[in-house]
Amino acid sequence: MTETNIIMATGRRKTSVAQIRLIPGAGKFTVNTKPADEFFGGHLTHKHTAFLPLTRTEQGKAFDVTAKVHGGGITGQAGAISHGIARALAKIDGDVKKTMRKEGLLTRDARMVERKKPGRPKARKRFQYSKR
Repeated sequence: MTETNIIMATGRRKTSVAQIRLIPGAGKFTVNTKPADEFFGGHLTHKHTAFLPLTRTEQGKAFDVTAKVHGGGITGQAGAISHGIARALAKIDGDVKKTMRKEGLLTRDARMVERKKPGRPKARKRFQYSKR
């Protein structure tokens, strides 16, 4: 297999970063050298989220997906994989890119954890107020 057939992209969500490789193949999904079913375990929602771009474009069986993901938790990692796959598919075809743009799959979700503020126990929580 030549290097030109491999499509690479990076996806991000919260503090998670996923490096995605799409290789024309039979539809094998690997995340951090584990099969996707093993990596996501019983979290079917996260697995569905991760591979949403492939199901929406109906190219699930056209590519082998290899993902290296680190940082954050399982939800952020699933979102990062989804974003990376969408970016990789967008490199292939302009029509697919339009479809995914409408679905909102190419947009980087900028929401992050709000920082803790001084004088408060958490970002927005306040210490108990006592009048007397």
